Amino acid sequence: MATPDWPFMKMHGAGNDFVVIDGRVTPVDLSADLVRALADRHRGVGFDQLALITDGTDLTVTYYNADGSQSAACGNATRCIAARELAQRKTNALQIEVTGRGTLNAVRNADGSTAVNMGHPQLDWQDVPLAQDVDMLSLPIDGNPVATGMGNPHCTFFVDDVATIDLATIGPRIEHHPLFPERTNVQFAQVIGPDHIRMRVWERGTGITLASGSSSCATAVAAARRGLTGRKVQIDLDGGTLHIDWRDDGVWMSGPTAHVFNGTLTPEFLNSL
Repeated sequence: MATPDWPFMKMHGAGNDFVVIDGRVTPVDLSADLVRALADRHRGVGFDQLALITDGTDLTVTYYNADGSQSAACGNATRCIAARELAQRKTNALQIEVTGRGTLNAVRNADGSTAVNMGHPQLDWQDVPLAQDVDMLSLPIDGNPVATGMGNPHCTFFVDDVATIDLATIGPRIEHHPLFPERTNVQFAQVIGPDHIRMRVWERGTGITLASGSSSCATAVAAARRGLTGRKVQIDLDGGTLHIDWRDDGVWMSGPTAHVFNGTLTPEFLNSL
């Protein structure tokens, strides 16, 4: 294991928190064991996802879940990284190459917030992927959830009251449902109005999180396809509010970002793994 200190950033979007390592500054060799150790909120740093930045068109980002597995999309982390890059570059737009998802466009909104186009939803069962060809708007799972791909697989349940859902019990069971060969993110959504949703989320490889950008995009798409809302919605999560707009060029997401602090991983920590 390397001995120099490794700098990192701690960020969050609506309480969905991240460790961000800029590999352009300090090249790092991330193993699954290191990712899991960093994710430990008692012995490491703690995060929902980890982001590794490397060189690209503007920049490239690879995401990891808390269990050490790779994630193909992480909307809130993408917005957090974009907000910092836009400020540093003194520009209002840039492109971020996300490993497993492709090129995502990010812009600074007029109100100073950051928006990211998370791309087109994947609406074919093989692209999500599912284990078999089924009705994606009414999966053969109790509760008739909707399947949507946003780089990651998503399974969205529409319920009368999200507060009554035992997410800690149901979430892992659906994450590992045999219909999802690569596991799935799980959302429980309560439609408040034609442009307003309340949602709670269980993330694949992480667990319960205060917010999830890709899950919010998938839920907005699922709600619009079911005819429950329009294509532009406000989504209230446990950690804050995100705004989703499913446009012809993709699913745009806006919301709060925060760069909380910078730190370093010490040789003592790195050599203990």
